[in-house]
Formats: sequence, structure tokens, C-alpha cells
Amino acid sequence: MTETQADISAEIAAISAEYAASGATETSVRLDYPPYRSSILRHPTKAPYQLDPEELELWAPVFGHQDVDPLEADLTIQHRGEPIGERMTVAGRITDGDGRPVRHQLVEIWQANAGGRYIHQRDQHPAPLDPNFTGMGRCLTDADGRYRFTTIKPGPYPWRNHLNAWRPAHIHFSVFGTEFTQRLVTQMYFPSDPLFALDPIYQAIPDQAARDRLVATYDHDETAAEFSMGYRWDIVLTGSRRTPLEGDAE
Repeated sequence: MTETQADISAEIAAISAEYAASGATETSVRLDYPPYRSSILRHPTKAPYQLDPEELELWAPVFGHQDVDPLEADLTIQHRGEPIGERMTVAGRITDGDGRPVRHQLVEIWQANAGGRYIHQRDQHPAPLDPNFTGMGRCLTDADGRYRFTTIKPGPYPWRNHLNAWRPAHIHFSVFGTEFTQRLVTQMYFPSDPLFALDPIYQAIPDQAARDRLVATYDHDETAAEFSMGYRWDIVLTGSRRTPLEGDAE
């Protein structure tokens, strides 16, 4: 691995300049984004396989209040001890492009711990695992499309895209619709992260306004006195203000 951050940053800057000169508006993730070296391996290269839509409709996710316990939305109480790190609440509302709530749908999150380490056998960088933090939770949206999680703020972590590459702190989100084919996956980031400009995954969305929609805002009303910081992040599934999603294509 000989490519440096300066090499990657120069490529990002060149793509950004080309995009700005084009006058186009491109709000989705570019499937092939050269600074993100493995992007070509992370999306389909062939046309979708055509299936009978009536057959697909026979298989659909059904989640009820008996299937998802409200306690599963608190990632800080899943073990005997307290996890290490900054306790935080992230809450928001999931809507369609017309502002209508997406009701009673499954929302899942997964994330690294405060040291930037996932509980995964392929994550072997030298940061400590937290025996009291698994980093996975889920909940159902309520009748107004709202969700809420209590967790630990994740740390940034190194990855092997290039020499000394680091990912900004983020939380992965999965939202299920009324069919398995409607599952949507995206990432939420935190405000003012100095790694934004250096990260080819974040920068793979050419439009700055679209990138900004992936960044949560501090919300003092969600902050609990002497307990946790609060962040708000709304997800819009359709329309011009749509939240960018992994697997998007223009």
C-alpha cells in the first residue's frame, strides 16, 4: 500500500472540480468512484434479474410489537456492565417525499464502539473491544414515523483504502419497507468531522447538499440532563430531499 492521503485527496479534488464545472446536480452515491478503490467490487455489474412481482409479494417482512422489544433500542443495557464512551441518543422521523410518516417499520443500526472497533473477526486493528457493547440495535417506528436509540458515540477507525486512511465516525442504518426488496441502507455521520474532506466513501456523493443530509444535528431537546447528548437525524425515502442510500445510482 503506497498511495497516500495526498494522492486520494488530489483525486477527490479533481472529481469535485469536474462536477462543479458540469453544472449538473448529482445527489446519489456514485457506484464507481475511483478514490474509493474497492467501489467497483461493491455493487452489481450485471442487469437486475427479472422476477415475477406477484411471487415477490408472497414474501414480506412482518414486524409487530411482540417481535421487537422496546429495550432493543437501548444499546447501553445489553450486558451486565456499562459500556465505555460518550452516551448519546439519536432520534428522528422517517417520511416519504411528501412528508407522510413511514409507520411501524423496522429500523436497525450497527456501529463501532467508542474506540472505533467492530465485534467482527475481520476487524483486527489495535483498538480495544468493549465487553459491554455489542453495537447493534433495532426498533419500530411509531405512528408518526419516529424512531429513537440510546447508544455510545462511535469512534473513527482505520481502513485499508490507502496509507493512513481513516473513516469518519458513523452509524449504519437499515430501514425495511413493506417488502424485503425495499430494504434501504445508509450511514449517519456527526457534525463538523474533520475526516469528511478526506473520506472517499463520504465524498462519493458529488453534491454537498446531499452529503449534508447524511449528517445529524445536535438537538438539545434530545439531550438528557447528566445522562446523554442528543442528536437528531431524519430520513426521507423519496423525492428531491431524499436521504442518500447505499446502492443508489443516477
